[in-house]
Amino acid sequence: MSTPGARVDELVRVMARLRAPDGCPWDRAQTLQSLRPFLLEETYEALEAIDRGDAAALCEELGDLLFEIVFLARIAEEEGSFTLDQAVDGVVRKLIRRHPHVFGDAPRLDSPDQVVGRWEELKAAERGGEVRPKRLLDGVPQTLPALLRAYEYGNRAAAVGFDWVRAADVLDKIDEEVRELREAVGQNDTGTDRDRVEEEMGDLLFAIANLSRKLGVEPEAALRRANDKFRARFTALETRVTERGARLQDLSLDQLETEWQRVKHDP
Repeated sequence: MSTPGARVDELVRVMARLRAPDGCPWDRAQTLQSLRPFLLEETYEALEAIDRGDAAALCEELGDLLFEIVFLARIAEEEGSFTLDQAVDGVVRKLIRRHPHVFGDAPRLDSPDQVVGRWEELKAAERGGEVRPKRLLDGVPQTLPALLRAYEYGNRAAAVGFDWVRAADVLDKIDEEVRELREAVGQNDTGTDRDRVEEEMGDLLFAIANLSRKLGVEPEAALRRANDKFRARFTALETRVTERGARLQDLSLDQLETEWQRVKHDP
């Protein structure tokens, strides 16, 4: 019977063949940098499959994501940096080392919060005994989408007590940011500082990301759902209009709003 390891070995062989001197010109031309957008794309496609609850699509997307990982590791091996074996060995060792309550003699942990706390303690020990990283926010990748990065910054700050007490307190902060944005927009309409509008808009989005965190809602997932909902409703609106032989651009804003409300309330 075939095993996952055997199939991964086959994928590694296929990748080596594609990168061989007589392999595929496109695959041979790729670099670590050129593969970045593909890695990101496959990651988001896997997330989309999870959000849809589509197991068949997730199976396919995880295969595509694994291919990108093998591709990157192959290039790194060719450059003499590391091998896929080393990457896998490193994560296996780390998982075993950071789960002594499973693989060792450490006392049993009974909650996810206890596991997270123990994980951070072990990470600190690996760094030579530092209680925390030198800078708390350094562990958040700069390449994360901005909304998710704001969410993670809030998580890190909250871990040391720098946080609103209640979600209602964040709503108050959002009201404050909306007032400041209104003021900035009013000034901009009279020809003043556009940079301030951008700054206040950023502050508002940052506060909203923190409200998501306080409510236990992952903001990227929430925004993806909102995008999908808007797309479905706007497409339905467009279909209704074009089926009548009209064009969206020929309708007034009031007419478009009327159609929008119909789409929202139709089953």
